[in-house]
Amino acid sequence: MKGVKFILTGILFGIVMAKSEAISWYRIQEMFRFQSFHMYGIIGTAVILGMLAVYLIKKTKLRNIQGQPIVLHDKDKSWSRYLIGGSIFGLGWALTGACPGPMFVNIGYGYWAMIIVVLGALSGTYLYGTIKNKLPH
Repeated sequence: MKGVKFILTGILFGIVMAKSEAISWYRIQEMFRFQSFHMYGIIGTAVILGMLAVYLIKKTKLRNIQGQPIVLHDKDKSWSRYLIGGSIFGLGWALTGACPGPMFVNIGYGYWAMIIVVLGALSGTYLYGTIKNKLPH
């Protein structure tokens, strides 16, 4: 019964992604070709909401479900890891037309080819997990 709230949140997320057209391959291609502001507006809204949420978590000293205080650690200041990782992420996003959230929403919409994309993303995540200790961080 505890998992119901997560399932409902996922369904709501999927509805919002679909209604905002954030799962549309054409919208994503427009964004990467700088032909439309639509996706930049969605991403910008998400960034602002994320900043607001982090601020509120820190300001109100929120606690997690076990009652422990939520601790947000500072990020590493090196830029190379973010540029390389972001470039790989962006290439995958541009090639597949979906980032991780919309991949699953597209499967829910019946775009079965996205299963290949999800398997590729999971494989890449697994590969990174196996070699991360050998990479320069």
